[in-house]
Amino acid sequence: MLVLRPRQPGTAVAKSCSAGSAVYPGKPMALPTVVAVTPGSPADRAGVLPGDEIVALDGQLPRDIIEYQLLADQESLVLELRRDGAELFVQVEREGGEPLGLEVGSALFDRVRTCDNHCEFCFIHQLPKGMRKSLYVRDDDYRLSFLYGNFTTLTRFTEADLERVVTEGLSPLFVSVHATDPEVRARMLRNRRGASSLRWLRALLDAGVEVHGQVVVCPGVNDDDVLEGTLAGVLDEYPELASLACVPLGVSRFNHESSMRPHSQGEAAAVVELVEEWQGIYEKCLQRRLVYAADEYYLLAGRPFPALETYGAVAQHDNGVGMARAFEASFSGRDLGEELGEHGPSGPARSRRRGGPADPGSGGDSRDRRVRGQGACPADLFPLGGRGRGGRPQQLLRWEHRGRRPSHRGRPLRITGGPAARSSLLAARQLRVGRGLP
Repeated sequence: MLVLRPRQPGTAVAKSCSAGSAVYPGKPMALPTVVAVTPGSPADRAGVLPGDEIVALDGQLPRDIIEYQLLADQESLVLELRRDGAELFVQVEREGGEPLGLEVGSALFDRVRTCDNHCEFCFIHQLPKGMRKSLYVRDDDYRLSFLYGNFTTLTRFTEADLERVVTEGLSPLFVSVHATDPEVRARMLRNRRGASSLRWLRALLDAGVEVHGQVVVCPGVNDDDVLEGTLAGVLDEYPELASLACVPLGVSRFNHESSMRPHSQGEAAAVVELVEEWQGIYEKCLQRRLVYAADEYYLLAGRPFPALETYGAVAQHDNGVGMARAFEASFSGRDLGEELGEHGPSGPARSRRRGGPADPGSGGDSRDRRVRGQGACPADLFPLGGRGRGGRPQQLLRWEHRGRRPSHRGRPLRITGGPAARSSLLAARQLRVGRGLP
């Protein structure tokens, strides 16, 4: 049913619109515009047309497509539309859970939360001039992380964002870790908030949100010992991560950062070797590999790709991890679901679900399996001391504070990430020399 009703002077606008954008307070939100109506759908029967602007659904203006879907998921609702300057009120009735039948023009109505980092390795900064404007948008928006798998650094994340993620079950999310050393991370992002924003990752994991991480590895910046410190830091501080991808930076001919360069074959091989070493450590400590090297590293190093089954859920397929083996299996007609079991690409780790049960093999709500605060591995791997306050391992390695550092692979080693990370690094060294786990 469609009713033409001019807005009377002084009539209140929709609730969210009156407050302005949640991302840009005080600025009015753009109204979602209908770009398509499914023939025979409830919206079509009610008289909604392409080009209509949605002013409100049952009196509320959604901030984004997520809220829109929640508000529209009712058997009966009133759409307030704007058509050629006139206000229309449309009563929409649905039967048997049929879809509303509307397609809107964008996913975010209150503008994209843009990135305020200034990363040297940012691929947006390496684009040529003269292309369409949308290609130059640098987003750091957790909603696009949920909707499309975009990675966010969490430097613009807030308490309100955390509350919404938890309340609405916006999972999985994708987070750029890059380094667990606060100084290194802040320097890479060129943003002082980079040193502290991983506290939101800890909060998300504590709330049972499924999170996938990535490390963009830059030669001479966060590779080698820094990367090993990051993997140790993840083991101690963020072991509930569903997966962690190590991907190489991209360098185009339009790059203006002199310190950014492609990996050599030897550097790519070193990343592959380090990742595979830590896969074994994670398997012994967490019963899963957790970290994976991007396919590009194997190409750069001239090494064969690992077997498909070693990629677990292939949860970072879209990030170039396990993509080659998945394509090979698909091209040869093999059933990926059967090969990978319940953790296949079509399984829970690949879905964009809200509030569903966590996949026990992909992270999810793994608080019952948490080792954070209890040391990453059994106590007998820490021979230099017991555990301190709160059950955490005491600081075992103190060379940094005494001006002496142990040698690792013939180079000085900087152990970062705090006492717990140092403990994991020591445990990893003992695993390598054959002490193993009970």
